[in-house]
Amino acid sequence: MQSKTNEQALEAAIERTLTGTCIEDIKKDGVSVDAVNENTEVYRTGKGYYIGQPSNFNAQFAIDEQFFWDFLESTQKEELEKLQKQSDWKLKILNRYDRLVKKYGILYLLKKGLQVDDAHFTLFYQNPLASSSQQVKDNFTQNRFSETRQLRYSIDSPREEIDMVLFINGLPIVTMELKNAWTGQNARVHGQHQYKTKRDTKQPLLQFARCVVHFAVDTDEAYMTTKLNGKNTFFLPFNKGNKHGKGNPELEKGEVGHRTNYLWNEVFTRESLANIIQHFVRLDGKKKDPIQTKTLFFPRYHQMDVVRKIIEDASKKGVGQTYLIQHSAGSGKSNSITWAAYQLIETYPENNSVPGITDVERPLFDSVIVVTDRRLLDKQIRDNIADFSEVKNIIAPAYSSKELRDSLEQGKKIIITTIQKFPFIIDGIADLSDKRFAVIIDEAHSSQSGSAHDNMNRAMGQQFNQDDEVDAQDKIVQAMQSRKMRGNASYLAFTATPKPITLEKFGVQQDDGSFKPFHLYSMKQAIEEGFILDVLANYTTLKSYYEIEKSIEDNPLFDSAKAQKNYVLMLNNINRL
Repeated sequence: MQSKTNEQALEAAIERTLTGTCIEDIKKDGVSVDAVNENTEVYRTGKGYYIGQPSNFNAQFAIDEQFFWDFLESTQKEELEKLQKQSDWKLKILNRYDRLVKKYGILYLLKKGLQVDDAHFTLFYQNPLASSSQQVKDNFTQNRFSETRQLRYSIDSPREEIDMVLFINGLPIVTMELKNAWTGQNARVHGQHQYKTKRDTKQPLLQFARCVVHFAVDTDEAYMTTKLNGKNTFFLPFNKGNKHGKGNPELEKGEVGHRTNYLWNEVFTRESLANIIQHFVRLDGKKKDPIQTKTLFFPRYHQMDVVRKIIEDASKKGVGQTYLIQHSAGSGKSNSITWAAYQLIETYPENNSVPGITDVERPLFDSVIVVTDRRLLDKQIRDNIADFSEVKNIIAPAYSSKELRDSLEQGKKIIITTIQKFPFIIDGIADLSDKRFAVIIDEAHSSQSGSAHDNMNRAMGQQFNQDDEVDAQDKIVQAMQSRKMRGNASYLAFTATPKPITLEKFGVQQDDGSFKPFHLYSMKQAIEEGFILDVLANYTTLKSYYEIEKSIEDNPLFDSAKAQKNYVLMLNNINRL
């Protein structure tokens, strides 16, 4: 562990990882901090970040002006020259940026750029795809990723500071309040409390959607939110999980660092942060809606992790694979499916030897088919993909082999169907042997056709269909077993509670012959993180109810009528469980 145990030590550790050095080391070497600004390339190793200086932060516009202007002048000089004839050209650009970011948010400007009169500025060069030109790859390296410690963000209270802020080309992406358990403080309580009660959310940096995400971090845990709203701010855990529960794994014996190392070693790298901005972060709602009415989505760790692992595995192993993603209720499965679908249509093979490919410069899959028994998911995916994609009308429904073929001919990339129509889709996949598919199956829950539900239907005189006894997972497996499966499709099953047959069909076989899911977000972790209720937490045995009832008979002071009424209500609750 670090020899120092205060927040400054944690700041220095993060800064050293991102930039290759830290302010403390620079001062120790006898170098002036101002020299960092004069020769920024010298202090840019590690993960490729620059060291930013608080004095360069313009609190009014929430911009690091050093890197903002440096980026524009070195990458888009001709566009700047269109405005530089005006005496107030810098202020004109800043004011235009300020108006648009207040109206549409930072994500919009990162993706669309900034139009000022007849000049158009790209504010962020996107992470290149495998098929991207060399120019696109070179452009990405021109981005200025920087971090600034002890940033004074407030116009009204100039001495107020935020521990650390990450920028891209001078635009704020991540703020962090850091805590160290050795000082008796942690992220879950004290870090969140600081954001909720000690930070002025009226200041530009902390206004909704002006910065992408806010993290409360300590040496063991991390929490994040996209909207600071005083005491009503809602933080989500951004932890990997520990032994299928909450928190983060313990360090390996002899390993130096912190349990939250993955943040700065993995999540905040240049490529990772760019990937999150391009393919995960989403501001919902229509463009004309007031920004305060919208929701800014940032992935939880397990959502980001599962999508990235699916994409990586598919790129290496190609078409014809099966994946079981066991994610509990409360995991945000709909968003995970959306992110997976959107990114699978842009997944490229790693090399020419990947099975099932037609061309290394073509996407691995011609189309992604989403199979669901939830009526609302169709609309959710349509809306979510529309927020991501610049290409319109890439989604279509398909309930037969003919509709599947028609959708492909029309260039549809994401096709929605139902579990009931799944057998026809398998037939269509087999017929279209020259096409490659990724099939995402949302079998998150069994249908409501359990015995209790069927008995209730019978008691109420409703018609009962024997076919309804087959739940969603059974229908999927039966359809796949009864048809000749071709190797031109990969199947991804999302489920909270897989049956043994589902594990065997989609899971990863172990050395002992058992099967495990490709990715797991357990019910235990969901319960411990507060996303679902533990149904056993308030469980009371029938013996206990009997003893309560028995004690009533021996206690004349007890209101027996009231007790009997409560007793009946409790039994009804048990029956509903």
